[in-house]
Amino acid sequence: MPWIWLGILIVSCIVEAITFSLTSIWAAIAALPLIFISKSSLDVKWQLLIFVVLTTVLVIFTRPFAVKKLKIGKNKTNVESIIGQEVLVTKSIKKFEKGLVKAKNGVVWTAKSTNDAEIEKGTNVKVASVEGNTLTVELI
Repeated sequence: MPWIWLGILIVSCIVEAITFSLTSIWAAIAALPLIFISKSSLDVKWQLLIFVVLTTVLVIFTRPFAVKKLKIGKNKTNVESIIGQEVLVTKSIKKFEKGLVKAKNGVVWTAKSTNDAEIEKGTNVKVASVEGNTLTVELI
């Protein structure tokens, strides 16, 4: 029986290495103590129960912490990372006319104001949102 738990551990590690979704690693961790527990006279159904309980407890209590610390699935794109940044107006923004703003990285964006306010060239504004290739900006 220890070989079966070792096989589960290895397969779970391989699946986790391929997917890196932090789901099958908990089964691998739960299988590790069962390699040693299986050497006792404990019945297979109790071993399976221990495995299921350990895996469930690990997923419920440690996965959210691990996902948060490893920032899995939380990669901001370049567009999302500009929200909240301060940018410089390089072409005035009028009520019914878009202007241009320049970000700190030197990229020039088309921009409009959040409340259709007119913003003069040379004003520093904050990016409120992104709609396609147009930034919605507001006065600081």
